[in-house]
Amino acid sequence: MVERRHDREFVRTFFTSPTAVQGEDDSAKMIRSASGLRGMQAPDVWVPDNEDATAPSMRDEGARNVIEVVAESGGEFPGEIHPRVVWHRDSPSARYQGFQHMLEIADPEEGAIEHIDGFVIPEVGDIDDWKKADEFFTIVEHEHGLDEGSLAMSVIVESGQAELAMGQLREEMGKPTNNLERLFLLVDGEVDYTKDMRAITPTGDLPPWPELRHNTSRGASAAGLIAVDGPYDDIRDVEGYRERMTDNQAKGMLGIWSLTPGQVVEANRAPLPPETGSWRLDVGGRQVDLDAEDGVQVYEGDRLSLDETGEDYVLRVGGEELELAEDELREELLGLVEYVPSMDDIVDSMEEFEAAREAGTGAIAMEQSTTLRVDGVEIDVTTDRMWDEATYQAAMTPVSLFQDVYEHRPDQHEELAELYGESVVERATDVGS
Repeated sequence: MVERRHDREFVRTFFTSPTAVQGEDDSAKMIRSASGLRGMQAPDVWVPDNEDATAPSMRDEGARNVIEVVAESGGEFPGEIHPRVVWHRDSPSARYQGFQHMLEIADPEEGAIEHIDGFVIPEVGDIDDWKKADEFFTIVEHEHGLDEGSLAMSVIVESGQAELAMGQLREEMGKPTNNLERLFLLVDGEVDYTKDMRAITPTGDLPPWPELRHNTSRGASAAGLIAVDGPYDDIRDVEGYRERMTDNQAKGMLGIWSLTPGQVVEANRAPLPPETGSWRLDVGGRQVDLDAEDGVQVYEGDRLSLDETGEDYVLRVGGEELELAEDELREELLGLVEYVPSMDDIVDSMEEFEAAREAGTGAIAMEQSTTLRVDGVEIDVTTDRMWDEATYQAAMTPVSLFQDVYEHRPDQHEELAELYGESVVERATDVGS
């Protein structure tokens, strides 16, 4: 069994900032600004980026900037700090430069390493390349008198080799010949992955690579690590960023790269349960949120229509028309409508199941009712879901994430209390314990 060495079980946000900017009076201005982020604007993992975000000619200065800024401000930063250094599976010189920068940044006499949790290694290759990086970490720790394995290693999956290597982690981690147990994050890098795969799209845009994201999530789950998706470059497309995160979360990938403090806020909030519950309809494969009006859920689109004809109803969905009795209509609508529970709803259900389990009941039915209005016609619908131990454990994931955030990010306590209310926060931190 691989021993987990990291306190964080969930990482929502992976925020990079260049370590040195050319043409500025203060070349460290970007990381200096990032070090002051707090609350929902501050990421779970901050990555002073001495690789792609920093020009090659500025990387030596970037390493010195990391030392200066982290030594000065790292103690107050609320998330973890993991600088990214240069590395490449096919370049000994790149690997050596990254090693030298790690040695420099980790020197205890410089005062930064006490606030640094690990380093991020890009462009890894097959599993032997991962072991090379791990060995450099061990040497850095030995040279500076740090505890062996105390520096976390996160990797950017940017090649087919690295993708295949994830399948070997369970076998390799924990062997006495390596310290791969130091691994923390598996982060997708779709841009370089696209280059490595020699992929082409008609528009030149990146392929979506759902297979890579699934494989990274699977590799992280199998090895006890955390999966993080790559950057979403269109920083103005907030809705697209949200859709990407929703798709990721269904794969178990709860973290994502953030390029701006605005994206950090979105990504910090996205995996958390919503403040209020809501109903939605699946119409023609598209999920449509319903508007709540005085306890009635109202659909106002044109993909679905409903007419009342005496004792029966005519329901039109897409090009299909159905003549239905009331009970038949209710059953048809139940196949289209679904409820998105709030944090309060989830905690209520978990507390109810815990009480039933304590009383010796293994499964209970959870009911949710509402009135649906379509074209002025109202119909009552009730959804039932059986809760057993497996359902309870699945529902625990978003609550466990919330508890992890609450424990490790006290700078977000006030915003969480404003979002959910003090009572819900208190109950959510207690449930499942």
